[in-house]
Order: sequence, then C-alpha cells, then structure tokens
Amino acid sequence: MKKIIDRNSAEGLLKDLGGEFAVIRNPAYIHPAFELAPLAPRLTGPLDRLSAAVMDMDGTTTTTEELCIHSLEYMLRAMSGKYTTAEWSGLDHTADYPNIIGNSTTKHVEYLITKYAGLLQTDRTKESFAYAALWTLICGKDAKRKQEVHVTLAKMDLVTMTEDPLFRDAAADPASVPGMRAAIGAELFGRYGGRMRPLSHTDLVTLGIDIYYQRYHEILQRIENGESRQISMELFHDPEKRLIQPMPGILFFLPLLKGWLGDEAALFADRLFEEYATKSGHEFPASERHSAASSLASLGRFFEQHPAKLAIVTSSIFYEANIVMSEVFSVLSAQLASVPLSAGRQTLLRAKLQQYRNVYDAFITASDSTEIRLKPHRDLYSIALHQLNIPTADFHRVIGFEDSESGTIAIRTAGIGRCIAVPFAQTKGHNFDAATLVALGGIPEVVLSHNVFLNA
Repeated sequence: MKKIIDRNSAEGLLKDLGGEFAVIRNPAYIHPAFELAPLAPRLTGPLDRLSAAVMDMDGTTTTTEELCIHSLEYMLRAMSGKYTTAEWSGLDHTADYPNIIGNSTTKHVEYLITKYAGLLQTDRTKESFAYAALWTLICGKDAKRKQEVHVTLAKMDLVTMTEDPLFRDAAADPASVPGMRAAIGAELFGRYGGRMRPLSHTDLVTLGIDIYYQRYHEILQRIENGESRQISMELFHDPEKRLIQPMPGILFFLPLLKGWLGDEAALFADRLFEEYATKSGHEFPASERHSAASSLASLGRFFEQHPAKLAIVTSSIFYEANIVMSEVFSVLSAQLASVPLSAGRQTLLRAKLQQYRNVYDAFITASDSTEIRLKPHRDLYSIALHQLNIPTADFHRVIGFEDSESGTIAIRTAGIGRCIAVPFAQTKGHNFDAATLVALGGIPEVVLSHNVFLNA
C-alpha cells in the first residue's frame, strides 16, 4: 500500500474501513483540525464466551467524577476570585457537565476558559497560579506534574520565582503550605506578577490546568492520608459521603468475570437488585427477579470455567489512578462483609481485593499516552487490548464500558463493537450514539437483564 495517496484513493480506502466514522476534533494547536476515525461494526448478538472487559475508571468503575468537577469549578473560582455561590452560582449541570466529563483535562479546561472568559480576572489568575506552582513543586508527589509546572514557569518568564525565600521556607515546612494559600499567592503575585506577559487564551488554559491539578492532587493526598471523612464534611457537609467509592455492581462484576464466585454468585442477587434501583432510579421488575437471580449461579459457574481478562482505562495519570483505585478497593473489601458468602469464599475474595493489581490484567492511564491522544481517540483502549494480548480476531469477544460520549467513541474506534454506555447523573445528557446499548441500570442491568450478553 502506498504511503502517500491522493484524495480519491483516500476516499476509496475509507469505504473499506466501515460505514460509521467519528469526527474527532483536535486542540487548536494540533494539525489537522479534526480526524476521521472508523467505528467498529455494532455487535448485538449473544457471545459464546467473553475474552475481556475493558472499563473506564471515573464514572464507570468509581465515583471520582465529582472530585474532578469540584476541582474544575475550584479552578474557575480561583481564577475569578469568586469563591462563594453568592458571587457565582457555579457550573451548570445541563450545559457544562457534558463538556467537562470524559475528554482530556486540556479539553475540559479549554471549554471552561472559553465559556467563562468574562468571569476571569488576570490578577487573581496569576496569584492562583503562583500558589499552585509553589504547592506542586514543594508538596506535590507526581514528578511529571512538577516537570510541567517548570515548563509553565519558563513560558511565563518566572523561572527565578523558584529561588524566592518563600519557596525555601515552604520546603522547610511543607505541612504549613495549604494553610497559607491566600498569603503565599498574594505575596508571590506582588513580587512576580508584573513580570508576566499579558495572558493569551492559550496562557489562561495552561495556567488553569496547573491550578486544576493542584487542587485535585491536594485532595487526593488527603484521601491517601486517611482524611476522606473530613474532606466530605468540608465539601458536602456530610462525613458519610465518600468522594471515592465503587459504582453499583462493581463488587459483584469484577470477581464474577475473574471466575472467583462460582455457585455463590447467586448470593449477590439481593444486592444487585438494590444497586439496579440505585443506578436506574426504579425497581427491577418483580416478574423478572426469579429468573434473573437463578441465572447468577450459572454465570458464576461459566466464568469459573472460562474467566475473562479485565482492564481499567482512564484519562487520569497513573499517580491519580493509583490513589483512586487503592481507595476503591479498600471500600470493596469493606463492602464484602455484607454479602452472605461462605467463609472460604470470603477469605478468597478478601485476599484478591486487597490490591487492584490482583484483579486487573491491564491498568491503562494517561501516563501511557499523551494529553493530545486521550479520549475520544482510541489510543488508551488500543493499548489495553494490546496489553491484554487480545488478537484482533477476538475483538468481537470484548465488551467495553463507558459513561461518557467521548469514551464510547474511543471504545468503538479501538475496534470494540460491543460498547455499553453506563451513564450516571452527570453524564445522562451525553450523546451516546456510539454505544451499542445504553444501560441506565449500569452494571447490574448488564448482569440481570442481559446475562453479560452470553448465550450460556
């Protein structure tokens, strides 16, 4: 095949690639402006067996989207100086959420900076960035984030800011930094704000990204340090509302596919009915409960004989995903005690759920790719399929689970024709045209109503 062809030849090749294509827009600084990506043919028939399931993290496996949304809203408040709802009501659930969930951080921030440009104040933006830079370099734990902040400082002609005595003092007492947020930002801005050039739209996006990540990583560190209840009280005034926990059905679905439940899969029936109601907003049909519950034992035995591989896929970087999934598996281990399993099965599952690495055969994060190739591009899911060692001839035996529009596109463009959308409250307004099935009941619906698409 020729490497350079004309448009007519390209059109001919496109016809051979399929009947559906996704139009994927690139950031303004990338050529070309958009790309056409062929979608795998939709698959709806029953499976003889399941080779693998590839699952998004935020919003599909975990509840961490709320943390991301909080950090994005915080970014705008920091850049505008409007920290109270009286000054600014906050993000619009209907208009904003579909544009800030599921894509890369850059695209989320670009959208918000563009929409809320009139809200932003240059001085507050510079001040907030100065603090974010200091916190990241002194208190942050992710080396790549530190490197990116150094790059931003160079772009803004602020390299010498890291030599300021404030940095030296902060390095000597990192624990004091969060409590001095306003003072540090104001002091650094007073000394260096005038050196920064006028901020372009691209500059605002760059600074916004650093401010967003600072807030996100600060909260993740506190979660890692066991402060989940305190954070929930601060943000939601409810210490029992955990920022990070598994989505409905995950406690059952992961060990089911790994073949660890056997006949005892049936003991999850009541829990699955409850989680179906939680996810969908209505009760599972009473007339279907008996047959659905009866099928669980068969599913357990099937996967015991034919275990499937599992991959987690996320646009979060590894540092973030590692903390999130460690917290999720801590919660899963605690939830396990409420399921009436045999002592032997409890012991097995407790051991398996101690670490997420015991469960996932592939763990794919944004650190495995680049910011400009995250969802809706196929790259993360293609990497997952490669790491799972699934040949292209078996792609039809793979199920992909996503909660966002861009995620469903990424799954289909990676060659997976069975793409299940499992939207949650903040993504129900997304366009799921790329999905094979929209399961408002989430994973419980896939199990109870569709038997995981198996004909067994």
